[in-house]
Amino acid sequence: MVTTQAAPALDGDPYSANCATRRILDRIGDRWTVLIVGVLGEGDARFSELGRRIEGVSQKMLTQTLRGLERDGLVRRTVYPEVPVRVEYALTDAGRTLLEPLRALQKWAIEHLPDISASQTAYDNPE
Repeated sequence: MVTTQAAPALDGDPYSANCATRRILDRIGDRWTVLIVGVLGEGDARFSELGRRIEGVSQKMLTQTLRGLERDGLVRRTVYPEVPVRVEYALTDAGRTLLEPLRALQKWAIEHLPDISASQTAYDNPE
């Protein structure tokens, strides 16, 4: 007996189990994606520069995230035929549309950090 998985629905309903928007939300909600898009929003960058700018990201996670962003059409990878080979990453037009909402989330996180930190402390240390 052969079973096949249902094709993802393209109806744009993220509450539906098979909707492709869930994978998109997973991608853009990932912390490394948010940080990579933020850095690339300032201009094109090489892999090593991204790694230096984004503290804590491993080479493996940076590679995986960049590949996923490229596959999704949010990042463009350009290889220059030089010695040594130079590779740069840039946001595509679609990737640039993420800058405003992600910056809004970043601003929200910064503004609410004191309240959230206080809530976490109160939760972790009940009287």
